[in-house]
Amino acid sequence: MRYEAPDTIDAAIAILAAEDGIARVLAGGTDLLVQIRSDMIEPDLVVDIKNINSMRSITPENGGYRIGGAVSCAEMGEHADLCAQWPGVVEAAELIGSTQVQGRATMTGNLCNCGPAADSVPAMVAAEAIATIVGPNGRRDIPVEDMPVAPGKSSLTKGEIVESVFLPARPERSGDAYLRFIPRTEMDIAVVGVGISLTLDGHGTCTHARVGLGAVAATVLLVDDAAKALIGTRVDDAALDKLAAATSAACKPINDKRGTIEFRTKVAGVLAQRVAKIALDRAGK
Repeated sequence: MRYEAPDTIDAAIAILAAEDGIARVLAGGTDLLVQIRSDMIEPDLVVDIKNINSMRSITPENGGYRIGGAVSCAEMGEHADLCAQWPGVVEAAELIGSTQVQGRATMTGNLCNCGPAADSVPAMVAAEAIATIVGPNGRRDIPVEDMPVAPGKSSLTKGEIVESVFLPARPERSGDAYLRFIPRTEMDIAVVGVGISLTLDGHGTCTHARVGLGAVAATVLLVDDAAKALIGTRVDDAALDKLAAATSAACKPINDKRGTIEFRTKVAGVLAQRVAKIALDRAGK
């Protein structure tokens, strides 16, 4: 296995594009190293992007924030303005592994690993996050929900890297939140994860909403019907009941040792109601 640590993104792209064997990008390595040590993969090339300064910053942009692909989850949690604007996204990122893991792990790596139960991804989907991808054929932007195409498989092509994730400006009277259910109290994989972002008008009526749902399908889900259950309402009990029903209806889970299909489907609706209440409270502040 060959290890490379370029200091520019152009160099990283060139190295990846020239490799004929199996190539992997190392941001934090908290997924990749486990996969290598478990003999799940045996890459011919590992490209470490932590030395690329342009991918190590959190930058204000058009009222929102651009988060470099090599920014750790811990660094996100230490950024006061980012936490204030998108608390649900930061909270989701801070659920990835232990405190020690968060010092290395990245939200972008969590996205590119394409695990169905990734915590940060439903929260990013709810926030309308955009992934900026750079490769041999130039630069392109895609919605975060279009990144995973199957468990462990992304829409990236040969030589491409996710340079950054852009979180747009949050409108006035908006709030977001993320919750997951896990069997243990800490450091477990989500059985269900729900991220919601919503916006209120001056009278407390929801004018916009997005619902991201994880761990209940092969890839993250953007649940339009769940969002429609909130829009045009004051997010009252009737709206929350419709939200729960729409969220559960969108589930396509499997049975495994962490939860049954029936359990995951039920919990998704319950969590959606709880998340919506938190987002509503934040939007009103």
